[in-house]
Amino acid sequence: MAKSNKPSVSRAILSKPAVQSTLAALLCIVIGLLVGYIALLLINPAGATNAIITILKNYFTYPSKQAAMKYLGNTLVKAAPLLMCALSIQFCYQAGLFNIGAAGQYVAGAGAALFCALQLKLPWPVCLIAALLAGGIFGIIVGVLKSYLNVNEVISGIMLNWIGLYSVNMLLSGVKETASPYTVQIANVNSGALLPSLGMEKFFTNNKYVTIAIPLSVIIAILLKIILSKTVFGYEIKATGIAKDAAKYSGMKEKKNLIITLFIGGGLAGLGAAFLFLSGYEQWSVTQSSVPGMGFNGIAATFLGGLDPIGTIFASYFIQHITSGGSYLDKNIYPSQISDFISAIIIYLCGFVLFFKLHLNSYLRRTKETAKEKTISSANNQEGGKKE
Repeated sequence: MAKSNKPSVSRAILSKPAVQSTLAALLCIVIGLLVGYIALLLINPAGATNAIITILKNYFTYPSKQAAMKYLGNTLVKAAPLLMCALSIQFCYQAGLFNIGAAGQYVAGAGAALFCALQLKLPWPVCLIAALLAGGIFGIIVGVLKSYLNVNEVISGIMLNWIGLYSVNMLLSGVKETASPYTVQIANVNSGALLPSLGMEKFFTNNKYVTIAIPLSVIIAILLKIILSKTVFGYEIKATGIAKDAAKYSGMKEKKNLIITLFIGGGLAGLGAAFLFLSGYEQWSVTQSSVPGMGFNGIAATFLGGLDPIGTIFASYFIQHITSGGSYLDKNIYPSQISDFISAIIIYLCGFVLFFKLHLNSYLRRTKETAKEKTISSANNQEGGKKE
């Protein structure tokens, strides 16, 4: 009896959505790293193995624990805004929306936070709210166009990405350094706009860039998980995404839900930008002509996380981990963009996660039917033997 129960237990475990999402994510990671390794072999076979190990080790390449902890802090500093962008895309996806405009919402949040910090000299809580509202407004524009004019959110989102970029460049041109295209450092102009660390920097070798943004992003992910799974609003969001017409027929205000969803999604992306720039880790360049990749990297993190807020926490860290690891490669041999290449492969593979789950469920169904048939056959044989 114990032997017959083992297959059913394994089937029960494999049939759980969380387990399937984890297995699919691990499969995407392994294949993505394998393809990246092949690319490294094609560039320079001699150092390919050390290169892929360096990408995976990231800050562990430093021999001392103090240096490793300091650069772990840097990875976490950039993982926090990436997580917020991933949550933005994940939350909107629940309503059936592909928020590729998260990149532009991120830009809007950066512009609002830096303008309030550098030009208006406002404290950090106000700067955070301004970033949230700026990103949310960009989301509302997409939501209104989608709800009332049936404009595809991908098209309007992409257009707003570029509108946001050049608008922010103009907005921040008045607060840039004299001799460079970068905005002035917040610490030199308005230290009250810098996010507090609450003593966390001591755990990362006095890394001054480690702030409350890191725990706040994780708390926000947990809150979104609760909202989506435990509240009426979360149920309406998911119902609207599954069947908009059915949601409308049942009395839900699907247009309102779409607009609110995109406002929240935009606000999350804008808040992510504030988490990065108000830490003082980076300065905005008013001459940049490409949209920051943080919003696009969020696509990889959210799909790798199985479209789940909790899974997205770990996926965001992994994507940032290998991205930061790419910076330690020998630039004379390998391009640091190899990490972005691996992330792109993972994004591509995440599109096949649904097929993986379908095949796995089909396999589990067949094995269950086979086991059932064997049980019935065995019972029939035993009954026949008793009659004889």
